[in-house]
Amino acid sequence: MKQFKFIVENPIGIHARVAAIIGQKCVNLKSIVTLKCNDKVANGSDVLQILALKAKKGDLIEVIVEGIDEEKDALAIKEILDNDCLEENIGSKLRIAFYNTKDYDRMFFTKLIEDSGSCTYNCEITFLESRLTLETVTLSRNHDAICIFVNDDASSKVIEELHNEGIKLILLRCAGYNNVDLETCNKYDITVARVPAYSPYAVAEHAMAIIQEANRRLHRADRKVRDNNFALSGLLGVDLHNKICGVMGTGKIGESFARIAKGYGMNVIAWDPYPNSSLQEEGLLQYVSKDELLSKSDLISLHVPLIMGDNGTYHIIDEAAISKMKDNVMLVNTARGPLIDVEALISALKAGKFQAVALDVYEGEDENVYADRSDEPLAHSITARLQIFPQLVLTSHQAFFTREAMQAIATTTMENAANFARGNDLKENRVI
Repeated sequence: MKQFKFIVENPIGIHARVAAIIGQKCVNLKSIVTLKCNDKVANGSDVLQILALKAKKGDLIEVIVEGIDEEKDALAIKEILDNDCLEENIGSKLRIAFYNTKDYDRMFFTKLIEDSGSCTYNCEITFLESRLTLETVTLSRNHDAICIFVNDDASSKVIEELHNEGIKLILLRCAGYNNVDLETCNKYDITVARVPAYSPYAVAEHAMAIIQEANRRLHRADRKVRDNNFALSGLLGVDLHNKICGVMGTGKIGESFARIAKGYGMNVIAWDPYPNSSLQEEGLLQYVSKDELLSKSDLISLHVPLIMGDNGTYHIIDEAAISKMKDNVMLVNTARGPLIDVEALISALKAGKFQAVALDVYEGEDENVYADRSDEPLAHSITARLQIFPQLVLTSHQAFFTREAMQAIATTTMENAANFARGNDLKENRVI
C-alpha cells in the first residue's frame, strides 16, 4: 500500500475538473485508489464521490493506493493534484447547446459545470430535450457549440444552418460520427470532436451478456418462471467452452470481447483490415480472412465501424455472408445497425439458421432509440418483426451505458470543450 497526503491550495477546492480527471485516470489504473477528507471516503474512480468530499482550500486529503502498480499509480494521482489544481485560466466561457438530453446526461454533466473561472471547465450548458434536426437548429442560437449524440441529425443542410447560427464546435458525446456531414463542417470551419474511447469493457461485456441471454434463452426463462412455469422446454442452449469465437474488428472493444471469450475457454479467431499483430503474438487470437471467420465461427461478434462505399462495412453481414456461416451459429452486434442487412437476417431467422442472435443495434432502429413508445403499436416495424423470434434478443442501444462509461463520456466531452476554448490541440479526439 502506498499513501500520501495533500493540502488543497486552490481557492475553490477540489473542483469538478480535477475530480473528473482523477476519476477518469483511476478507472484505467491497475490499482485501487481511495481518497479521504473531512471524515468522508471516496472511490478514486467515481467523480461524484470525489465531489461529495467537498474538499475546500486548506483541507487535508489522504490518498491511499493499493495494487500491483501502486507506486507508479500513486505518482500519477499526485501529479494530477499538484498540477491540475493550479492550472491557469482556460479563457472565455463557452456556451453549449446540449441536444437530446436525458436524465443521466444531466446527472453527470451538471456536476462538471458547477464551477466556473480559473482552472475549471468554465462552460455554460443549455440542456435541450429535443434531438438536433433541421427544425430544432434555431435552439442553438446565441451558443458557441452544440453537443449531440448518435441519433441526432447533423446532415449537410443542418450544418449549414448551424453555421448561420454561429456554431464553431460540434461536441460528439460518442465515438461514431457517421451522422455528421464532415465535408460541410470543413467547408464552414466547424470543429468536430468526439469521445473515441469511453469504456470498451462496457460494450464488450454487454455483447457477451446478451448473446448468452439469447443462447440460454434467459429472457424466456424469466417470463416462464414468473408465470410459475418451471419446465425446461424451449430453453436448450449450447456450451461456449471450446467453441470458436470470431471477432470482426479488433480495436479496443473487439480486443476486450476477445479476452472475455478467451475467459470462457473459446478459441478466438479475428478479422480486421488493419490487424494488431501484438494480439496474435500474445496468443489472444489468430487473424484469418473474412470468409474463413464466417465459415469457422460458432459465435460471431461485430466490432467494426460503419463505413459506407466500396470496400466499406455497410451490410458486411448480408445474404452471401450468412450463407457461409455454420448452421446454428450465434451472432451479436453492439457496433452499428447497418453492419447487418436486416432483411437477410430475418430470412435466415425464418429458415432456422441461428442458434442465437443478439442485437443492441439494428437497421431500422432510429425512431426507437432512447424513446418511450410503450403506448404505441409497432406492428409494421422492423422491431416488431424481429421480436417474433424466440432465439433473438434486442436491447435499446445501451451497450455503452455504465456509470464508468457515462463518466468517461462527460469528462472527455468537457475536456474537448475546454481545449477548444483555450486553443489547445484536441489530439486524437478531433475528427476535423
